[in-house]
Amino acid sequence: MEKGWKEVFFTAHEYLAVIARDVLENEGIKAIIMNQHDSAYQTFGEISVFVEEKDEKKALELLKEL
Repeated sequence: MEKGWKEVFFTAHEYLAVIARDVLENEGIKAIIMNQHDSAYQTFGEISVFVEEKDEKKALELLKEL
């Protein structure tokens, strides 16, 4: 990931990453999803949600319940 971005959520399920991204974006926080699942075996790997470093604390607070 590029410098200045922080991982705030990770999961093995894509739908949870999408929900996390939507929660953040609804609060005005730019979020991106990075899918690191193995292309041959979808059960291996993680899906991560990243936000800009300046939004990390607020994002973690918003996602605490997720």
